[in-house]
Amino acid sequence: MQKIKTALLSYGMSGKVFHAPFINLHPGFELLGSWERSSKLIQADYPEVKSYPSLESVLGSDADLVIVNTPTATHYEFAKKVLLAGKHAIVEKAFTTTVAEAEELKALAEENGLKLAVFQNRRWDSDFKTVKKILDEGSLGEIVEAEFHFDRYNPNLSPKQHKEVISSGSGILKDLGPHLIDQALCLFGLPKAVYANIRITREHSLVDDWMDVTLQYPNLTVRLKAGVFNREPIPSFILHGKTGSFLKTRGDVQEDLLKLDYKPNLDDWGTEASGNEGLLHTEIDGEIIRKKIPTLQGNYYDYFDGMYQAITQNTIEPVTAQEGIQVMQIIEAAIQSQAEKIIVSL
Repeated sequence: MQKIKTALLSYGMSGKVFHAPFINLHPGFELLGSWERSSKLIQADYPEVKSYPSLESVLGSDADLVIVNTPTATHYEFAKKVLLAGKHAIVEKAFTTTVAEAEELKALAEENGLKLAVFQNRRWDSDFKTVKKILDEGSLGEIVEAEFHFDRYNPNLSPKQHKEVISSGSGILKDLGPHLIDQALCLFGLPKAVYANIRITREHSLVDDWMDVTLQYPNLTVRLKAGVFNREPIPSFILHGKTGSFLKTRGDVQEDLLKLDYKPNLDDWGTEASGNEGLLHTEIDGEIIRKKIPTLQGNYYDYFDGMYQAITQNTIEPVTAQEGIQVMQIIEAAIQSQAEKIIVSL
C-alpha cells in the first residue's frame, strides 16, 4: 500500500484530537510529525515522529501532505506556502477568511496538480449521518423548514488567545459557523439569499459569540444557530417536511472520547449510547408513524480514507475546495447582512 507521508502545522487540540489519531490508524498514512513553536508534545504521544522547529522545515521535508490546522487567520498564508512547495493540503475550517483567498488557493492547487481539501469532519458525525439518511429516504416529503443548532453552555472566555482577539478569523461565525453552514449546504445546496443576526453575549467578549443565520431557498428556509448560553439545549437537528418531521440531538461521541485519549478503531468507534435516537413522526403509505430511529455510526476515519483515495487514485477530495468556497460565500453574505441589516442575495 502506498504511504502518504503527512505532517501537521500544529499539535494543539486539533492536531492531537482530530488529526493525528486517524492518520496513525490509517495504514495508508505515515505521520512524520508536527511544527511545534513552543511546547514539544507530539513525541510524547508518537515517539517515532519529528517536532519541526519551523514552517520552513516542514515545507523542506519529504511530506506528501500537510495539514494546515493553525488559527483561521493564518490558513491562507500557510496553505499557499504548502501548495507552492508542491504538497497536497488539508485546511481546517474556516477554510480562509475571504472568498477571494479560497478561490486563489483552489486555482493554485489545480495549476499544480495538487489535492486541496477542507476539514469539515462534522459530515462524519453520527447525528448528521442519520439526518442525511432520513432525508435521502424521502420519508418526510418535501422539506419546507430546517433548523440546525450548535448549542453549548460556556460563558467563559476561551484560554486560546487567538479565539478572543479581534482578527479576520475570530468569532463564532468562523468557528462553529462553518460546521453548520457546511452541513446545510451538503443537504440542500446553495441558497438564494442569506439573512444574519450576529451578536456578542458574553461579558468582556470582543468577538461575536452568538449567531442566527437564515438561508433562504425558493421553497425552503434553513436556520442555523449557535451560542454559549444554552444550558438546556433543544434538538440540534429539526426538520419539517410536507409529510413528517424528524428531531435529533447532537449526540456524536467522537470528540469527547478523543479528548479523553481514547484511540479510534474501525469496529464500534463513534457509536452513540442508547437514548439519543432521533424521533421520526411522519406518514408512510397512509400510516402515521412515530418512532425512534437508530443512530448511524460516526467515524472521522472515513474522511481520511477519502483523502487517501483522492491522492492515490485521483478521486475527488472528501470535502472539496469548491465546497469550502461556498461556505465562505455564506459567511461573507452573513457579515454583510449583519452590517447592513439586509437580506443578501447570492
